Amino acid sequence: MSGLKTENLAKSYRTRKVVKKVSIEVKQGEIVGLLGPNGAGKTTTFYMVVGLTRPDEGKVLLNDEDVTNFPMHQRAKKGMSYLPQEPSVFRKLTVEENIIAVLESQKLGSFDRKKKARALLRELNILHIKDSKAYSLSGGERRRVEISRALATSPVYVLLDEPFAGIDPIAVADIQSIISQLKKKGIYSMQKFWIFQKIKI
Repeated sequence: MSGLKTENLAKSYRTRKVVKKVSIEVKQGEIVGLLGPNGAGKTTTFYMVVGLTRPDEGKVLLNDEDVTNFPMHQRAKKGMSYLPQEPSVFRKLTVEENIIAVLESQKLGSFDRKKKARALLRELNILHIKDSKAYSLSGGERRRVEISRALATSPVYVLLDEPFAGIDPIAVADIQSIISQLKKKGIYSMQKFWIFQKIKI
C-alpha cells in the first residue's frame, strides 16, 4: 500500500494565505502529528485531508489515487475514518448501541454486528460500560467510545482531531496506548495537536 499523501496543499480565504504548499506522507503503521500554534493552518490542512474543505491547489492521494475532490463519505469507502474533536456520540444511546449504529452501514446481520461491537468494546477496555448511556460517561470513557466508533468500519487510515482534548491526564495515557496499538496493527494514523500539548507515544 502506498499510504496517505498530500502534495503542495494550499488554501486562502480572501487575501489571507492560510496554508501554503503543505506536503505530508503517512506510511503504513506510522503515527503522524500536525503540530503548531493557533492560526498556523493545522485545522485547515486537516480538513483538506479528510474532505471537509477543498484545497485551492494541491492533491490528496490515497494509495496513489487522487481523492482531492471526493466528499467525506467516498473517502470513508476508501478506508479513511475521521474522529472529530467535538463529541460525536449519540448521547441517549448506550455505549454498545453507539457502536452498533455505525455498523448498520455494513453488510452484517444483527448477531454479527453485536459480536463485532463487543469485540471492539473489549479491545478498548469499555465492555463493562456497554449498557451505560453515553451522556453519563466521563471524558476519557466518551473518547474511547468515539475511537471504537471510528474503528468499527475497519479503516486503513484513522485521522484524529485533537484526540486528547477535554480529558484528564490518566485518560490521555490510556488514549496514547490505544493509538500505539493502531500502529502495531499497521493502521495509518494522522493527528492534530496544539503545539503546547505534551505528546508521548
